[in-house]
Amino acid sequence: MIFSMTAFSSARQVSDSISVYCEIRACNSKALDISLRITSGYLSLEEKIKTMISERISRGRLDVLIQISDSSSSAVAFEVDGIRAQAYYNALVEISRRFSLKDPVPLQLLAGYPGVIKSAETEKDMDAVWLIVQQCLQASVCDLVAMRKREGDFIARDIRSRLDSIAEQLDGIEQQSRNLIAYYQTRLLNRIKQITQGIIDIDPGRMAQEAAFLADRSDISEEIVRSRSHILQFRKIMDSPEPAGRKLNFLLQEMSREMNTMGAKTENAAVSYQVVEVKTELEKIREQAQNIE
Repeated sequence: MIFSMTAFSSARQVSDSISVYCEIRACNSKALDISLRITSGYLSLEEKIKTMISERISRGRLDVLIQISDSSSSAVAFEVDGIRAQAYYNALVEISRRFSLKDPVPLQLLAGYPGVIKSAETEKDMDAVWLIVQQCLQASVCDLVAMRKREGDFIARDIRSRLDSIAEQLDGIEQQSRNLIAYYQTRLLNRIKQITQGIIDIDPGRMAQEAAFLADRSDISEEIVRSRSHILQFRKIMDSPEPAGRKLNFLLQEMSREMNTMGAKTENAAVSYQVVEVKTELEKIREQAQNIE
């Protein structure tokens, strides 16, 4: 089954005082690479989040954003730095005494000094938070997988049509490659007559022997058989439920190798042209396969 690596999804989950927003952006990568940004104070959930994602997705670069908001009264707390406050207060009293000021030290001035009042860490109910995060993440991942599947279906249709074209080209290559001995015998005869101007008699037996040698050296029947086998394997992998990207890329390399061998062996212009056409289709499939999970 074909899944694209490019997709986007988002989800929001609210329960009581906890609100969670999840956003996932996916793009191409050789392996599974998860980059997570999460609200400060909840980094302990990172491993659970990555494990949950990796159970559904095996390949791709994922930029995951998770924002957690806790509006409960227990989620916010402050503490006073008594030593800093006392030192600042003493300094203010000293200023009042030195300049004979009678007004008392304002509370706003004392409390507003940096560091006197600061946020305090609160005990978070991570089990309750994880339950909401899990539900939100699951919804977002499901949407992401669904979008990857839709994109994958488009890619699969394009690849299948190109495989059909390649199969037709292979039939043409096989047809053009038949009767190689007669082809080379005619070509040798014409070249020799052109060089000798018909002065030298040509031994038909020797001519047939040379033509058979050239035909054997140019035989591409094995490459055609292997190429057809690769096409069958390609289709089978595409229909398999397992991730197909890496296997398809390997098969494309093998198919390209067979085409290069055919191009190097043949001296038939028609076959060479069809080999080029197949290589063009393989390159287009390779570009599509780069985006397959």
